[in-house]
Amino acid sequence: MQHRIQPSAQVDPSAEIGEGTGVWELAQIREDAVLGERCIVGRGAYVGAGVRIGSDVKLQNYALVYEPATLADGVFVGPAAVLTNDRSPRAVGLDGSRKSAADWEAVGVDVETGASLGARSVCVAPVRIGRWAMVAAGAVVTRDVPDFALVMGVPARQTGWVGRSGARLEAEGEGLWACPETGERYRESGGTLALIGQESPSSPS
Repeated sequence: MQHRIQPSAQVDPSAEIGEGTGVWELAQIREDAVLGERCIVGRGAYVGAGVRIGSDVKLQNYALVYEPATLADGVFVGPAAVLTNDRSPRAVGLDGSRKSAADWEAVGVDVETGASLGARSVCVAPVRIGRWAMVAAGAVVTRDVPDFALVMGVPARQTGWVGRSGARLEAEGEGLWACPETGERYRESGGTLALIGQESPSSPS
């Protein structure tokens, strides 16, 4: 199965597009970007130069992913969401001359496996969005988001936990949480959450 690119999309010849990936109208994928298999790049979406995107990722309409962002497998980026890359943006220098790419250092947003960024959310680089985390629509993320965390607001603050299904977890007491949809159970310790049975050696037990 080949990738599908609409005629009005702009895809640089140096970009790598995985099998089964679809690029819709007016999307732009810059040089040396890499997209995995079975991705969806919505209408008007932008993927910056050298951005790395895994497989099964969805970029909804007009999502803007600026370099050097990285998106792991299964990430969802909602309509008009923005991943920035400049700590202190300015159009001109102190002498009034226009800044060029050489006048600043790009910093990226790293989005881990299965995480979701809601419509019109903004991730202000440099930040990490943890595995299976959920950023609410319209939120502005200015600091790292833990795995499975639900964050919302301006600036974004954690308001709970979500499971791999996206459902908000329910407290069971003694640091245990459960997904009402799947029955999966999670353990919280030290401000982090791990799926029971899949804790890494470095995760709380």
